[in-house]
Amino acid sequence: MSDLLIKMLAERDYLMADGAIGTNLFTMGLEAGDSPEIWNADKPEKIRALHDSFVEAGADLLTTNTFGANSYRLKLHNAQDRAHELNYEGVRIARAAADAVDRPVAVAASMGPTGEIFEPVGTVSIEEGEAAFREQAIAQAEAGADVHWIETISGREELTAAIRGASVTGLPVVSTMTFDTVGRTMMGLTPEDGVALKDSLSDELVAAGKASVLAFGANCGVGPGQLVDSVLSISQGGTDSQIIVAKGNCGIPEYQDGAIVYSGTPEIMADYARMARDAGARIIGGCCGTTATHVKAMVDALNGYTPGDKPSKEAIEAALGPIAPPPPTEGLGGREGRRRRRAS
Repeated sequence: MSDLLIKMLAERDYLMADGAIGTNLFTMGLEAGDSPEIWNADKPEKIRALHDSFVEAGADLLTTNTFGANSYRLKLHNAQDRAHELNYEGVRIARAAADAVDRPVAVAASMGPTGEIFEPVGTVSIEEGEAAFREQAIAQAEAGADVHWIETISGREELTAAIRGASVTGLPVVSTMTFDTVGRTMMGLTPEDGVALKDSLSDELVAAGKASVLAFGANCGVGPGQLVDSVLSISQGGTDSQIIVAKGNCGIPEYQDGAIVYSGTPEIMADYARMARDAGARIIGGCCGTTATHVKAMVDALNGYTPGDKPSKEAIEAALGPIAPPPPTEGLGGREGRRRRRAS
């Protein structure tokens, strides 16, 4: 069991996570509809180069290219039997990048949604989902991950399956949800609901002799303003001792000249990083659209920064843009497609 992330959090007031995986891979040649995770086997040098760029920018934590490496998502690419391989290789590449520098860098093994609807609305049971996440977790632990990083989850049943599945290895577990539907997840959960669910699952783990969920927060979403607002709600719904994660998109996604671009500048992401700290986050990074240049701006903005009072909604919108989602941009389809979200 790795305790690197726990030690880093004990020694530091905050940690800087990395930026996007998927959207950066699109700029490196990944085609729409392709599986980013298969690049762990086919183009590992490009995955390593992306991780190296984040380390050079000052990231303390690398999320792996395993967001969609569960059997349900991989089935879309006829690669459902490669879950162990692709999770192992994804962690191995990030581990090598983290170990290549003379400072501690934690490897956060990403687990994203299955893309399925869980019972009672859908057909996938919690037990079936748990088995898929467990398969990921075992491979990730074998390859040297420091923490299982569950992200972009929207449903109660899927988060339950993911946390239970990840807990099998004994590694710390961190979870984030995406509150991008008028302050709720796509399945209707508020940030306060997410905190309560995380606490309930933590109690379940502790009763079984396992560690509680190490940290909880928000990722992805409409833009940095909405993300900071979600962090505020999470901080109000939990205890002062909880560790909150903020990993917001780099501005608002826009459809320009046949491609999705993100409006966030390094200056906006620097403001976002400081506001996320003010709101209570201790692990801060970027999600979709966030490059190493943006991460460097966030690193510089937080270096020596003393957090201030929690920001008001008015202050958030003035600095970072709207909290409520804008009308869908033509061609964007409202959600930019689950395949390209987060991911990175």
